[in-house]
Amino acid sequence: MMRLPPFRYLAPRTAAEAARMLADHGPEAMPVAGGTDLYPNMKRRQFEPRALVGLRGLEGVRAITGSPQEGIEIGGLATLTELTASDLLASGYPAIARAAGLVSSPILRNMGTVGGNLCIDTRCNYYNQNYEWREAIHFCMKKDGTTCWVAPGSDRCWAISSSDTAPVFMALEAEVTLVGPEGERRIPAGDLYKPDGIDFTTKRREEILTRIHVPPANGVRATYLKLRRRGSIDFPILGVAVSIKLAADATVEKAHVVFTAVASAPVEAKEAERMLIGRRLDDELIRAAAAAAYRPAKPLDNTDLTLAYRKKMARVFVARALEELSEQPTRHG
Repeated sequence: MMRLPPFRYLAPRTAAEAARMLADHGPEAMPVAGGTDLYPNMKRRQFEPRALVGLRGLEGVRAITGSPQEGIEIGGLATLTELTASDLLASGYPAIARAAGLVSSPILRNMGTVGGNLCIDTRCNYYNQNYEWREAIHFCMKKDGTTCWVAPGSDRCWAISSSDTAPVFMALEAEVTLVGPEGERRIPAGDLYKPDGIDFTTKRREEILTRIHVPPANGVRATYLKLRRRGSIDFPILGVAVSIKLAADATVEKAHVVFTAVASAPVEAKEAERMLIGRRLDDELIRAAAAAAYRPAKPLDNTDLTLAYRKKMARVFVARALEELSEQPTRHG
């Protein structure tokens, strides 16, 4: 049986207090909300904090408020189940509800938070194993070792981003608020990530993600599709979020195509986005855009199924998402 190592549990009441605790305890402290990823990693000794700063008691960072007309604000501690069950999201932002509902299993969605999913640790076949397994291969670059076994000649870790909600928020041009000891800052959701399997977010160690801000729906259509071996539990081995806005003449006015689980950060298919702008969403355009989106999706051999299959499915899933959006009614903000 794998057991948790000993640690102190701190229970702040505000995000500012939590940030101060994290700053005071330095590298020995980590924040915990639902703990669905953190606690298993602690049991495997991938994380070894001496203190955990519990976020579940923080005030005012769990509600889902606003409207499709004015935009919405989602508290970072809202559970994934609450996002899935939200009438506000179902009516105005169904892609968010869908992505949240595809995370793991019902029990873990009851515990896991949207902020936790946005900041979830990167994953890799050589890293997400028990201590003895990792010791047998002399560990890996991400924890205790010096070699990235996915790309042994590389000087960086290639563990992959595994968030289901991140690509959707990026496709919807959302922003996030981060609270630290010196105050708060608000950044685009896409700016939260950087392409390094170890140092994969721009969030400072002592900062807390407290809110997600999604702009007015304003005619935007969006969806999220997830590939995994089983229909539940599993992390994505490919995820695709697509959003479009159509002009009055039915041409595409705005488009975003964002992948998860193909790199250490979510990947935006900018060439495909540019190809869609100013054109009608017909079968020919969908095929061409899917082919263009296929190119920046470069999965490595660090997760389930083969990398060739996962790359091929990037094209298939973009085409399916665009076909779905071409048939959706417009949601006016």
